[in-house]
Amino acid sequence: MTDQYQTFAKSPIGKFVIKNLGLPSPIELDRFQVGQPVIQGAVLFGAAPNSRLTASISQVLSNIHADVYAGNNTALQQAAASVGLNLRAFNQGDTASKFKALVFDASGIENAEQLKALYDFFHPVARQIQTSGRVIVIGTSPETASSVAAAIAQRALEGFVKSVGKEFKKGIAAELVYVDQDAQDNIESTLRFLLSPRSAYVSGQVIRVSNATTIEVDWAQPLAGKTAVVTGASRGIGEAIAHVLARDGAHVICLDVPQQQADLERVANQIGGSVLTLDITANDAGEKIKAAAATQGGLDIIVHNAGVTRDKTLANMKPELWDLVININLAANERVNDYLLNNAGLNENGRIICVSSISGIAGNLGQTNYAVSKAGVIGLVKFTAPTLKNGITINAVAPGFIETQMTAAIPFAIREAGRRMNSMSQGGLPVDVAETIAYFASTASTGLNGNVVRVCGQSLLGA
Repeated sequence: MTDQYQTFAKSPIGKFVIKNLGLPSPIELDRFQVGQPVIQGAVLFGAAPNSRLTASISQVLSNIHADVYAGNNTALQQAAASVGLNLRAFNQGDTASKFKALVFDASGIENAEQLKALYDFFHPVARQIQTSGRVIVIGTSPETASSVAAAIAQRALEGFVKSVGKEFKKGIAAELVYVDQDAQDNIESTLRFLLSPRSAYVSGQVIRVSNATTIEVDWAQPLAGKTAVVTGASRGIGEAIAHVLARDGAHVICLDVPQQQADLERVANQIGGSVLTLDITANDAGEKIKAAAATQGGLDIIVHNAGVTRDKTLANMKPELWDLVININLAANERVNDYLLNNAGLNENGRIICVSSISGIAGNLGQTNYAVSKAGVIGLVKFTAPTLKNGITINAVAPGFIETQMTAAIPFAIREAGRRMNSMSQGGLPVDVAETIAYFASTASTGLNGNVVRVCGQSLLGA
């Protein structure tokens, strides 16, 4: 659905009114196009003293052929040179240069006093970030820090990143990446995603990277040779997920209820995929999914996207509405996962990706059933992750206000509030959710397990 306010904001009279009344001014976000580089624009790279991740970050920046600048930081320059990254000089006091991304290695910050390194790097260039730019801070997971003081300082990074995401505007996204000890070789898929337009509607998020086996991939087709099942694939977010996974090389089995067969076939035909019609709540759903994937070499990726809403206040909610939502949105995910994991239904290095919601994080009026189901999905991810073996991972996305047929039916005033109550001042698109799922699905994302990433433009709800 067209965002009429955003269209108005681009017009001359709209710009005048918005500026004089101090209204939100949503900009058109950069989104990924096939064939474009990871990042279009210069990167300013900095690091706190004694940071341990500088060389690994430099390697990724070199791999993506980024145009990287750095100030007078001898340790950073030596780390960059060790991996062949060419740095251009950024001179103190230069207020003319513009950057598409600011990247800062904060892993060396070990106490509260050293947090001043954040101010020293970001303050002078806070006004020099381009539209749809990126701020990425990379730190050490507080749980693996060397001391209590270091853990406190590393945890403090979250407040900085979430505040910057709300301050900088212009479609600029801010992210924090926590990297476990010995996980420095697992950061590439995360940095590629966050630096690129694929993460357009992801901001204010904390992503945790753990140590895992690294796997080489073709970054143009990171899912080549993989088989994915996407539930609820006949329209909306599910359709977008199917398209993006296919674009990245996967054979996608599009799954939905029999009533959606026509739309399901349309999507599958567009992407060269196949069709599986079944009720995901059926007791044999897991078995049928495994059998369908077996014809394509076995299952590598399952995306639990199917979901429903049946909104009523708790006092007015009939028991069948409660049961329906819990069964489709949560219990079916559990049953299918249990079957696949207990019956060799996922290939080695398989990916389970669930779809939660900001309603599961913040709650929502008239959605007790939905919020319970989506909070349960977060629990499913958190408590399943430590039990997985053979390189299998589980992660989730939690969408905010996404422009779909469902949100188009929301009353105007509520719809407008949902669109504006985030740092981007606009709703997201189904492709924004799909790109984040493809990031989790990537063969290179071995170090991502147990994460929940909100795709919400840094919504004020549950922030």
